[in-house]
Amino acid sequence: MTATDSPAGTFALLRSFPRSVQLLVLNQYGVNTGFYMLVPYLSMHLTGNLGLSLAITGLVLGARTLSQQGLFLIGGTAADRLGPHRVIIAGCALRSVGFAVFALGTSVPLLLLASVLSGLAGALFNPAVRSYIAVAEPRRRAEAFAVFNVFAQAGALSGPLIGSALLTVDFRTVAVAAAVVFAALTLAQWRFLPAHPVDRAETTVLRGWGTVLADRRFVLFTVAMLGMFALQTQMYLVYPVLAGRITDWSGAVAVLFLSTTVFGLLTQVRLTRWFDRHTSRGTAIAAGLILMGAAFVVALPVLWGAPSPGAGRIALALAPLVLSALILEAGILIAQPFVMEMIPAYGASNISGTLFGMFYLVSGLAAAGGNALIGYGLDLGNGWPGALICIALAWGSATGIWLLHRRGLLADPAGART
Repeated sequence: MTATDSPAGTFALLRSFPRSVQLLVLNQYGVNTGFYMLVPYLSMHLTGNLGLSLAITGLVLGARTLSQQGLFLIGGTAADRLGPHRVIIAGCALRSVGFAVFALGTSVPLLLLASVLSGLAGALFNPAVRSYIAVAEPRRRAEAFAVFNVFAQAGALSGPLIGSALLTVDFRTVAVAAAVVFAALTLAQWRFLPAHPVDRAETTVLRGWGTVLADRRFVLFTVAMLGMFALQTQMYLVYPVLAGRITDWSGAVAVLFLSTTVFGLLTQVRLTRWFDRHTSRGTAIAAGLILMGAAFVVALPVLWGAPSPGAGRIALALAPLVLSALILEAGILIAQPFVMEMIPAYGASNISGTLFGMFYLVSGLAAAGGNALIGYGLDLGNGWPGALICIALAWGSATGIWLLHRRGLLADPAGART
């Protein structure tokens, strides 16, 4: 590993970006830290501390997901018309209020309100942050999003650790602390994040959406990428299910998450730079998708495994599953920064938020549908139909991206090799 690919090199790369991008990268670390402090323990709080049924718990958790994914387009459009900095600040503030309500609320209506506010917050700042970075660093978007991912993963790693420590007091302490994190982020963005100039909109919101959907190249790219987002969520579905099938050890899922997170922290920037220098964007994205499908080929033998007692047997049983998870993570690390770089290249800078919002809205719906289909496949036989669905989704997306690349239908990000 070279000096520029080391963790210190990642910080050096971060310092090379504009101050606004640096602030948003650090903000994402805080966002993920605060989010993962609370959300992994929310279902236990609802069922354990509050005694809610699984049906009501699912309703509360689903309200957050639905409000976030369903409103991505609204958040992206708001970023284009009001300025992304205002939308980012509003999103952080709403998330702080939502988590505070989780700390104080015990009734189902209050819990649903907290979920909706938390989801709306994500729908606001997620596309707005990405739009801001894309416009603030147009020449090195892939590297900027690679560093962004590194800090996001670091937050996803530190958040549960902090949350579990605070949980020794009680859940209310966790929720209050998470709300304080987002309140601090709100103040930091309000004080230090520069306002982003916004051109006055010349069309209505609906006409702006129509313009995006009328772009055939963007629509084809979005459809081709559906497999990636369906598979990204499988660390939360397929891998915990398979870990439970091959071992009774409760720490198996933690090993998977820790392995992939550390791997991402150590290799994200290095992988992005290598593919940036040696391949085209289409090749890099297709290669990542091929690896994502290959991960489930590696996982196929795991489907016929049986629970193994004893530390040695647990390690042997987990080894192929950990390898599979690392291959999946490698594919995501390769493809994702270039996907983020390419999305805003399908339009002018004044509609970058709408492009991100539309892309994430469609991807979120695809991920929900993909989860249902893959989950159904896991319930059949030994679960191999679910693995085959994952392989087909990944390699189908890879084929789609490669065909778009060959036909010159992929966007050409500024300064990127095509």
